[in-house]
This record gives sequence, C-alpha cells and structure tokens, in this order.
Amino acid sequence: MNSSKRSAFIIIVSVIVLLSVAAFYFKQPLKKRWANEAVERFDDISVGVFNRRDARPFVLPEKLAHLTLIWRNTALWNDDARLKEAIARGNVLVTIETWSNETWGSAGADNNVLAETLKGNFDAQINRLAAIAKSSGHMLLVRWNPDMEVPVQRYPWQLQSPKQYIEAFNYFSAQLKRKAPNVKLIWAPSGYPGDSEYWPDAKNVDLISITLKGTSEQMLAENPYTLLSAPKLLAAKLHHMRFMAKPVIILGSQQLNPSNFRQRWVEDFADTVQKYRNTIYSPGYFIESIPSKPTRIQLKVGVFDEKKRINQLPGISVEHIFTDWGEIQRGDFKLKFDSTISRKHDAIVTVEPWKDTTHRSDPNVLEHVVKGNYDKTIKKLFAVISNSGQTVYLRWAHEMEIPIHRYAWQSSDPITYINAFRHFMAFAKASNIRKVWGPAGDRGSADWFPGTDAVDFISIAIYGLPDKNITDYNRQESFATIFDRKNYRMRFLEKPFFITEFGIKGPERYQRKWLHDAASVIKQNKQVFGVCYFNLYDNPKAWGNIEAPDWSISTASMTAFLKDLNLQ
Repeated sequence: MNSSKRSAFIIIVSVIVLLSVAAFYFKQPLKKRWANEAVERFDDISVGVFNRRDARPFVLPEKLAHLTLIWRNTALWNDDARLKEAIARGNVLVTIETWSNETWGSAGADNNVLAETLKGNFDAQINRLAAIAKSSGHMLLVRWNPDMEVPVQRYPWQLQSPKQYIEAFNYFSAQLKRKAPNVKLIWAPSGYPGDSEYWPDAKNVDLISITLKGTSEQMLAENPYTLLSAPKLLAAKLHHMRFMAKPVIILGSQQLNPSNFRQRWVEDFADTVQKYRNTIYSPGYFIESIPSKPTRIQLKVGVFDEKKRINQLPGISVEHIFTDWGEIQRGDFKLKFDSTISRKHDAIVTVEPWKDTTHRSDPNVLEHVVKGNYDKTIKKLFAVISNSGQTVYLRWAHEMEIPIHRYAWQSSDPITYINAFRHFMAFAKASNIRKVWGPAGDRGSADWFPGTDAVDFISIAIYGLPDKNITDYNRQESFATIFDRKNYRMRFLEKPFFITEFGIKGPERYQRKWLHDAASVIKQNKQVFGVCYFNLYDNPKAWGNIEAPDWSISTASMTAFLKDLNLQ
C-alpha cells in the first residue's frame, strides 16, 4: 500500500472512530431534543382502585407495565420499541409527557405545550400511539400530562390556565379515541386541592388517577397534606373526586408503595361514601355537564358599616352583622339585629362559632356542633332571626377551606365541616331565612360544599389584595380578575352568588375606579344576587406585623357605585 492510500485509509478510519465516539457521547443529548422516547416509569406505582359500590367496578389488571412516553414537538424519529414490546406481552399503563424544544430541560419556560397540543403539533405522536394500540389485543391505559394542578415547575403544563388544560386534554382525548376507541383515557391529577378546576368533559374521561406522596407534591414548600397519615391522605384525595362518576386508580410512590399500602384504607373510604350516600356523596352531585345558575330579578346591595357612615344611603337594602356564640348567649346579638331590622333592612348574619361566654375558643367546635353541644345557643339564634319580617342571609363558619388556623373550623376534615354545617342549618325552618355557604373562594373550595338542600346562596369574598405580604395598593387585583377566578371554581355548583364581603384600599380616586369596574362585572353576571361592601379596616390580628388594610370608602364613592349599578 503506497503512502497516499495509507494516509487516506488512516483518515477514513479516524473519521469512523470519531463519529462512533461522537455518537456514543451525544446519543442521549440528541435523544432529549430530537426523539420521542418510551422509558420505564419507576414512580407512580399502581397500588389499588376505588370503585363506588353503586357503580360498575373497574378491575386493575394484576400485571401492568408502566411506561413514560416523552413526546417532543421537535422529534425527528420515534424510539418506541419498548412500548411495542410491552404491549405485545400484556397490559400497559402509559404516562404521556409533552415537551417542546423551548421547554426542554426547563419546565418554567414560556413556551406552552398546551397551546402546542391545540395547534396539532403532537398529532403525529397521537396517531402513532393509536396505531400501536389498535395492533394489540391488550389493554392500554393512557395518562396525559399528570399533576397539572400542583403549583410547582416540574412540568411545562403546570402553573397553566385550567381552561386551556381542559381544552388541550379534550383535544388529545378526541384525537386518540377517534382512531383507537378501546384505549382507556385517564385524567391524572395528583389529588391536590384545586384539582377539580382542571376537570375536563366526562365524556372524554374513562378513569381517574391520584398519586400518594408523589414527586410534584414533595417539591412544594408548603403542603396541607404533609402531616396526614397515609389512610387520611388517601381519604382526602378521594374526597376531591366526589363530583366525578369515574373509578379512581390509586398510584403510590417510592414512599408509599405496594409493600406498605393497605387495601383496607380503600374499603374504609368506601364505607364512608356508603354512610353518606344520601348527602355528602350523593350520586346527584355527579357532573356530566356544567349546570346553569339561577339569574336575579333585582340586585341587593348591602354594607358592613359599624360606624354607620353609609348604611342609610338610598339603594342600600342590606346590612351585615358578624356575631359569635358569646354574643348570642349574652343577648348582644339581638340588640344588633333589632337595630338593623328597625331600619327595614334585610340582614346578612355571619355566625362565627367560637368564643362563648367563657371567652375560650373551642378547638373541636365542629365535632361538638354535630354532637348537639351548641343546640341551645343555635335555637336562641333562630328565635331571634326567624319571622322577623326581613330576609336574613345566614352565613355560618365561613372561609373554612383556607389552610390556616385563624378560625377553629379551618384546616378541618371536609366531612366533619359538612356535617356540622348541615346540623346547624337544619334549624332554619322559617321562610325568611336564606342559607348561605361562605367559602373564601380559594383552591379546593368545592370540597367543602354542604349540599344543594343545605345551601341557598354561595358567598365569596373579593378583596383587592392578592397576598397579605403586599402593601402597595397599586398591586391589587381588579374585581373582575378575582371574581372570574372564584366564579370558575364554583362552576359545578348550581347555586347563585351573594358576595357578602368585598373591599378595596387606596386613595379615593383609585377606589372609585375599582368600584366602577366592579359595577360593570356585577351587572353583567346575573348569577350574582347581592353584594355587600366591607366599610371598615380589616382585623389587625389577621395581618401580623403588617398594618391591616383600611377598606373604608367615602359616602361619595359609595353613591357613585350605586349609580353605576343603576340603584340611584
């Protein structure tokens, strides 16, 4: 071999070696950007299924492979050999993760994979999955973009609009089902508060999955479920699903897996559902479609106005009274109530069940209400408000869903709260009393809904400050922004609204503009039967070292608001 041929041979061999080395070192980075992958999923381990006893049961296959399908909208090739092998051998659960070029390696990137889905940028992957499913005689269960409600940045579809998530899920489901109708579609929240905000159309969901001690929730700085035992954690997450008529697959994790999960926990919750099948877990609450709410004939406007600055303006027809066990027992509440009724005003009565005449807060007040310990006080309250000649909007144990301990009834078990609320409202026999359920409107509010027979109105609170650490009035949210968010959270519930508390702080010019915009929202939303302005500074004890906001407005501002509502 002459020298020129030898040189050429050496160059060719060197190039081959370099390409081989490059392929070895860059195979994974290239895959992570340009390939769709199927990999074994080691977390989210199936441990059981919850079926309601009055429904057709779903039985989870004993042998179920679990794979993750990583779909990239930039993929140039498919690495799905593992999926084909698994489904050829038996039943398969796949969890689909959609990623885009912009979100590769960063769940917090701006590019939105939900929008990418709706644009059809994952249609090729959907079609390929459908073809694989149709070619197999085994069961294929499909979870799509799980843990969507957990407020962390693990995945690019988290911290996104619930409405857009639903739209994208329904699109994915329709595309896949059209070509592979036997595939079982799983809606896959973690089971964290607020999961129901992402509930898609029932027709596009076959099954639900929840995850116990999953990775997404472990990333949270604060988690209301951290201290719950495993059985209570399971019950809390299953309770979230009471509006959905679907079997629930229970997924564990490295911490809670088949070795330490107990089937009796599922049976215990099934017993609870059976026990309250006519109230809390009534099949009548299942959501097949979003119900319409009643619409008002005439808007009621009220004020909480202890200093009596604006409570007698023309157009004001309701006054708000806050009371507690002690005031009712001593007779102080009757004086407040009689004063309001003497002005021929209707009354919003918010009963805070604490601080009786002993001035001690009862940490177990909900349990004691159910046992009847406060029946004497409750009867005394109803003796005052019944048949008074004015309508009474009775709100009891409000803001129960906020995971804090400002009130003794907060951070409680929803079942205990619901039973206590129903016990209290069972005394409401008079025709002038309207039963008001009063969540703040935060994440997971609907979990505490007491039932259609125990509620006439839903009350929400709308204050401009989105966070207690914010003191700059310019950073307050608009009435419309807050209302839209809280109204959406109540979309499963067919009851109308009475906004029993709202307020805005800041200079008068700022307040008047905010109220003007609020009036437009109120006029447009006929499901709002009444609004009540909180005309005072907030409770300083609730704000710690921060100065409590002053929501007070001038007579001129309230007069302008009433004119905007066409009530003057």
